[in-house]
Amino acid sequence: MPINEEFLKKLATTPRATGYEFVAQKLIKDYLENDVDKVKSDKVGNVYAIINPESPFKIMLAGHIDQIGFQISHIDDDGYLWIRPLGGFDTTTLPGKRVTVCGKNGNILGVIGKKAIHLMKAEDRKKAPEMEKLFIDIGCKDKEEALKKVDVADFAVFDYGYDRLGDNNFAVASGFDDSIGSFIVAEIMKELAKDKSFFASVYGVSTVQEEIGMRGAHVAAKAILPDIGIAFDVGHTADAPEMDKKIVGDTKLGGGPIISIGPNLNPIVVKKLMSIAEENDIPYQKHAANRGTGTDANALQLTGAATGLVGIPNRYMHTASEIISLDDIENIVKLVVIFIRSIKEGDSFLPV
Repeated sequence: MPINEEFLKKLATTPRATGYEFVAQKLIKDYLENDVDKVKSDKVGNVYAIINPESPFKIMLAGHIDQIGFQISHIDDDGYLWIRPLGGFDTTTLPGKRVTVCGKNGNILGVIGKKAIHLMKAEDRKKAPEMEKLFIDIGCKDKEEALKKVDVADFAVFDYGYDRLGDNNFAVASGFDDSIGSFIVAEIMKELAKDKSFFASVYGVSTVQEEIGMRGAHVAAKAILPDIGIAFDVGHTADAPEMDKKIVGDTKLGGGPIISIGPNLNPIVVKKLMSIAEENDIPYQKHAANRGTGTDANALQLTGAATGLVGIPNRYMHTASEIISLDDIENIVKLVVIFIRSIKEGDSFLPV
């Protein structure tokens, strides 16, 4: 099942910081509206694509569109932008990074600044920089000039494009967490729309604000009340230096979907996903999730849905350059399409 890489590139390079996902969500809406039975949105910004809405058995697919970013909290007299995080960052990776600032008249380039290491005290050089001491330089001479371009509460994201990496079908971009999850949901819906003769009603939801508490998924799951819910989010890989397999698990790029197993996940959904993978020669990887997963799967489970979590192997999560395997994406789409088509009336997902 070949994927639409051009659309993935477009989605991955569209700024969509948590709470500011609307431009990217319009892309999802336009991409699916001519294929599925219905496309709609809600007041928090989720986009829903629906196939077979009349079926009483509902499956919700959730991939969050938002990425980590920055919100401008103050513009000083010298024209520098002081920022607060939208989501979680390793601040050691931030100084010197280029960012796109989405201002009042369009997007502009900025650079994250801090005091040069030459000017720091010896003890401070060993510490991670505090977010409160980082700022964005947009090349303005003073506050008056800066205010012509940006305002307080505007947002910024990393300014790094989409590229192929090496010869193993890898791609690199900032914010694959989790444009890739939203993209996978869209590709699954595209594939299902080719033949709608399956039992379930499927709600493919591009969710918002996952990075600050799965807020979009909570709203969507409560509105749909799905029988089955499957979330798609990036998962760490152990195939890079300094990664501990005892913590991360033995996962790698190109190894296939990461199927999580643990208290947050329904054992029947998990077993069915693994069985389908084995029957169809789809490579997959297991992940031991010993608590709530910190993904949209949490929100799905809290509505009573039989929940699954399919992870996308990802190197260097929450940095400016995240790496994924396009082979993994194709295998995830194939796995979940077969899973949905296999659901029959009367199937039970009650563990006891």
